[in-house]
Amino acid sequence: MKIKLFNTLNKCKQDFEPINPDCVTMYVCGPTVYSYAHIGNARPAVVFDVLVRLLRKHYKKLIYARNITDVDDKINAAAHAQGVAIEVITQKFTDIYHQDMAALGVALPDVEPHATDHMEEIIGMISRLIDQGYAYQAEQHVLFNVPAYQDYGQLSGRNRDDMIAGARVEVAPYKKDPADFVLWKPSTADQPAWPSPWGRGRPGWHVECSAMIEKHLGHTIDIHGGGQDLIFPHHENEIAQSTCAHGGENFCHYWIHNGFVNVNHEKMSKSIGNVLLVHDLLDQAPGEAIRYALLSTHYRSPLDWSDELLATAKNSLDRLYGALEALHKLPASEFDEALITGFERALSDDLNTPLAMSELHALAKQANSSEDATEQAQLKAALLHCGQLIGLLEQDPQHWFGLNDDALDGEYIEQLIGERNQARANKDFATADNIRDQLAALDIEILDGAEGTRWRKK
Repeated sequence: MKIKLFNTLNKCKQDFEPINPDCVTMYVCGPTVYSYAHIGNARPAVVFDVLVRLLRKHYKKLIYARNITDVDDKINAAAHAQGVAIEVITQKFTDIYHQDMAALGVALPDVEPHATDHMEEIIGMISRLIDQGYAYQAEQHVLFNVPAYQDYGQLSGRNRDDMIAGARVEVAPYKKDPADFVLWKPSTADQPAWPSPWGRGRPGWHVECSAMIEKHLGHTIDIHGGGQDLIFPHHENEIAQSTCAHGGENFCHYWIHNGFVNVNHEKMSKSIGNVLLVHDLLDQAPGEAIRYALLSTHYRSPLDWSDELLATAKNSLDRLYGALEALHKLPASEFDEALITGFERALSDDLNTPLAMSELHALAKQANSSEDATEQAQLKAALLHCGQLIGLLEQDPQHWFGLNDDALDGEYIEQLIGERNQARANKDFATADNIRDQLAALDIEILDGAEGTRWRKK
């Protein structure tokens, strides 16, 4: 089954054809580690984690790189405000980012380059751009000469005036052209700095990614991903400087971008006060429920976050785990690939996760209605297989429902259930109902079935 991806560069869905089927390369822009990640930061991490899972199923090798931006003016400001060294800020929030993403089921990339570890590569790329006439030095800055690259704007499709306005670049007197962007800039005494042919300073944001990609993935890569907000100027600038530094070689074949996350129909912003941190959301709901919510809307569409969305995600997972828990005594077995055709077709069609998850629920419904043990075992395996492809249903159902919670007295609960069953057998329904109420007060749900009575934590 062919994988189709929407390529921002060509503005259409295309069959994915890797440069080398034996080794697919993919790069995604990671976090700038100066604060906690918000739900908008989490969306690309989850979306591209799904793409990684899908690619690993189809190709024997994938090199997935996601960077850490650990030199940036926002980092400098945070360190100054807290009165600590910059490294304290970057290490703290790198660790927190890893913890938060792990809670959402996001695996670590194969390569996680840090900008500060690649100054030699960054300086080398800038030097080549100067030597080839695509960059110039001016007043301790090095700038990319945008008019020297004729295809500038091909990714965003913006005209020149829009690009200058959208880049929010300083129209400095030393610039040859207003659109020119910084590759290297001088540092003050209290800012991080590295020696260079152009003086003590630090790199511009855009060149960091280009240099790290060149180092770890080569001149031309298969896939470059990130949020929609990065199309311009960041990714546009990456294309320009990488293409020029590599003698005109194609930089990337497929550009993939996820849509924005809004909160209750409003743009997420500090001024409004509606920025939702992953760290805080994890106190409200399991990480898997947050992941489900992020995947409930197609990745290219805007996602409207709300408490209702998160509650719906949790309830949906309850239903899926409930189907698995009902099959807990059955081993997963080999299954007919026809069972998962709809799911895989949806996922392969530009990561249509909403449709894929509806197929997952259809499997669960089929499992709930089946009375054939062989079919049930196959459906269980199909559920687990499909869940793994999108990073869901990877917990033991008993763990999901809290049945392994040490705080629960399992023997006591089983005793109450036994007393309830005896009361029902004696047609003492008042006592049976009273025991059910006792269990409900403990957040215990009773499940009566052909195999007897089971229980789970609500």
